[in-house]
Amino acid sequence: MEKGSRARRVMWESFVKMHHRLPKLDKILKEMQELGPDPFDYMNIGRGLSEIPSHLKDVQQKHKETLRVQTETLRVNTILIKEKVKIFQLVTLYTELTVISTVRDRKLVEHELLARGRDHEEWREKHLRRELEKIRTDQLFQSSFSQRKSRSGSSAAVSGVAGIGKTTMVQKIVYDWATGKIYPHFQFVFSFKFRDLNAINCRINLRNLILDLYSYFGNILGELWKNPEGLLFIFDGLDEFKDSIDFADNRRNTEADYICTDPEDWCEVSDIVYSLIQHKLLPGCSVLVTSRPTALHVLEKAEISVWAEILGFVGEERKEYFNKYFEDQAVAAAVFKHVKENELLYTMCYNPSYCWILGLSLGPFFTQRDRKQQQVPKTITQLYSYYIYNILKNHGRETESPRDVLLKIGEMAFTGVSEKKIVFRNGDLIKYNLHPSQFLSGFMMELLERDDSAQSVVYTFPHLTIQEFVAALAQFLTPDPGDIRKLVSEAHSKEDGRFEIFLRFVVGLSSSQSARPLEEFLGPFLHQIICGVIDWVKEKVEGEIRNTGSETGKRNLLNTFHYLFESQNQTLARVTVGSVETLTFSGLRLTPIDNAVLSHVIGLCDTIKVLDLENCSIQSEGLQRLGPALHKCQVLRLGGNELGDFGGKLLSAALRNPDCKIQKLWLEDVGLKNSCTKDLASALSTNQSLTVLNLGSNKLRDSGVKLLSAALRNPDCKIQELRLGANDLTASCTEDLSSALSTNQSLTVLNLGNNKLGDSGVKLLSAALRKPDCKIQELGLDDVGLTDSCTKDLSSALSTNRSLTVLNLGKNKLGDSGVKLLSAALRNPDCKIQKLGLDENFLTDSCSEDLSSALISNRSLTFLNLNKNELGDSGVKLLFAALRNPDCKIQELCLECIGLTDSCTEDLVSALSTNRSLRVLNLRSNSFTDRSVPALRSLIQNCSSLERIGLGGNQFRPNGKRHLESLRESRPGLSVGV
Repeated sequence: MEKGSRARRVMWESFVKMHHRLPKLDKILKEMQELGPDPFDYMNIGRGLSEIPSHLKDVQQKHKETLRVQTETLRVNTILIKEKVKIFQLVTLYTELTVISTVRDRKLVEHELLARGRDHEEWREKHLRRELEKIRTDQLFQSSFSQRKSRSGSSAAVSGVAGIGKTTMVQKIVYDWATGKIYPHFQFVFSFKFRDLNAINCRINLRNLILDLYSYFGNILGELWKNPEGLLFIFDGLDEFKDSIDFADNRRNTEADYICTDPEDWCEVSDIVYSLIQHKLLPGCSVLVTSRPTALHVLEKAEISVWAEILGFVGEERKEYFNKYFEDQAVAAAVFKHVKENELLYTMCYNPSYCWILGLSLGPFFTQRDRKQQQVPKTITQLYSYYIYNILKNHGRETESPRDVLLKIGEMAFTGVSEKKIVFRNGDLIKYNLHPSQFLSGFMMELLERDDSAQSVVYTFPHLTIQEFVAALAQFLTPDPGDIRKLVSEAHSKEDGRFEIFLRFVVGLSSSQSARPLEEFLGPFLHQIICGVIDWVKEKVEGEIRNTGSETGKRNLLNTFHYLFESQNQTLARVTVGSVETLTFSGLRLTPIDNAVLSHVIGLCDTIKVLDLENCSIQSEGLQRLGPALHKCQVLRLGGNELGDFGGKLLSAALRNPDCKIQKLWLEDVGLKNSCTKDLASALSTNQSLTVLNLGSNKLRDSGVKLLSAALRNPDCKIQELRLGANDLTASCTEDLSSALSTNQSLTVLNLGNNKLGDSGVKLLSAALRKPDCKIQELGLDDVGLTDSCTKDLSSALSTNRSLTVLNLGKNKLGDSGVKLLSAALRNPDCKIQKLGLDENFLTDSCSEDLSSALISNRSLTFLNLNKNELGDSGVKLLFAALRNPDCKIQELCLECIGLTDSCTEDLVSALSTNRSLRVLNLRSNSFTDRSVPALRSLIQNCSSLERIGLGGNQFRPNGKRHLESLRESRPGLSVGV
């Protein structure tokens, strides 16, 4: 008994430890709690549900066999004449997809393929970090994944972009159930395609809906209705359903015409679907719905228990697909290697249909000896050009005028893109003078995929992007060109992203590299259209490049860069961006694809003065794509990205490039550790252009800074400004740093703030400051753990150093005694300090007399920060007296949150009535009230040198604030912050 108790305790302690790593653990424990303490009961629940009366076993077996035969093979289109469709065993070709259990945004404002491609890398990283829950298809009806509980049944929704594999996944679910691999608790599974349901134009009941597909159920369906818990209904492709289903319509809950509660009742198909999902019909049954993200919003108000999204292929799943696609594993390896080396192609092949297109287009380059591998497509447009080229090569002779036929198909495709329509019927073909026989006889059959529905014939492109490509191609084939610039401008103005890929294809087809293979069969593209497209791109780039103040502006510019990349038109790129000096995408999440495109564009520029990529979610992989172009930037901002040590090494390589033009490099908070400092130190020793390096908020630690210090001692090092704040440094590295300060002839700015240097570390630095060869002008020592013990050494350094002009000692514990020693140094005529930070140093009015004396005698000090000390009215009265002295040179005085009240305002007014140097005064977050308003108004009006005063955070009433704010217009350039 005691052993059992100990085991249970250990088990629960383990659960607590695992709690943060496994987000689903809470759900599982809760589910166990709900089901009771006996695990055998838990395991037997499914068995009880799956027991089936003997007289239904025969029809169940026949149903399973029928579904097995229907689903065991997979039909795959090819572009060959003899073998237009290949038949594979499903289990042989099927590659597992990654499905996540999460609620995603259900409305997109971007082309869904791009949006999901953009998100895919982030999802992959989260998945690797176990921040995303992966869900298997056999878990879709487990309560541990449920977002809401329902006693009347369970409904699951699975979303995924076009071609991601929703229909194939449904086929695999049905096949696995029919062969006894999953869902044993479901006695019967019925699967429908919304595309097929569109053909039903009359009222129908659920009985006939099933009998139309499975006539062998005859009169025994009534027996099935008695046990709805054993039924699973699958509805595939909600986005293709022609009827609307409004789950938010309250009439469906109250009016009989809008609801179906009996499987024998005659009603609209949409009512049957609604009633099953909402558990109004056969309560207790389970329902699975699949949809593209664009239609998922329809289900927002539906009774959905489990939400899931198909990510597609993650990691090695992509490689597995190509290994299964090509029989020759050498060809599979060669194609995958090319895809992986081209980030543009690799990122988008998370989508199985896109992999299929890649296989069709790239395969011939690695299997046919007459193809030169240097011509392998590199852009998306080139890839699709070769996809169409291969079809034309195999089927071009089967029609007299492939150009005319493709033009008609393209016009129909463009209408589809415009109307978000992907399924075409006979009426659509007739409208564009196309005949089904043309599809069946060769090329057109290969271009359009005919649906296998027995009830209606519909046509669809194998993938949405093929439809978009053909729509773009039609623009170059028309004999009667309209205003192409107007057409693309109107398409670009649509904000829902429907034309985004279409526009990239249009621009890409203006390039001779993409057009050339197609012109072999279709004849020359219209020169007038090509020129119009190029002019439009030129206009877009020039317009967007000046409009990057907002996130939308940055995203628009990035999209135009994608256009430039697709065009591969170097002349156009040089004309539009060759002379650009500043590119800023800060705060915009960039994918490796975006980085590859950006690198291509920068590579065509002469010199980029400023490239700002701070907080762009760039990781080492993305930086690798940018790498070839980074050395051309003079100012490079990469802070806030998770670059890691590998990223640090990549940047070090760029700095060692003999053509490197980088002068300022921001790498704060990028995940650097000491293991990359050897490469960085080597780069600093040889680079002749870099003068500013910000390495703040990393983890270089003492060992890393010791290596950097060695580089600083190298006479060839040109660094003038080095920021090492918040790097887990201690006093151990200060000896090396001090040695560098004593010998380096270029370093003038050093920030060591927010490290644990302590008094002992600063004493060593003070010794370096006393050396005549030290050139430091600005030193940051804020929040480094100082007390008054180090101020004697610091004061000595300030009295002798001839270069130091800026010293930040904020957020330490110098106290009054420490500041008294520093004040003595400030009085020394040899002290050159111009800016001094003493905020948050536990100061009181006891040090004010010494500070006031220093302000009067010092001829260089122009900035003093005393924020967040307890000086009070008595302390500042002495400081104000110093301001009256004509020898006081203070221009900016910071007295925020120091305990001031109305009692000191008269002294302040008196002091500033004669002062001619003070320009900025910060009095924020004190205790001034409306009693001080007249005095403060007088101060602002009479102190002619004052340019900015901060008074926010005090205790003024609205009327008092208005009186002060009214002074903003009393003279030009005056800023009054209330």
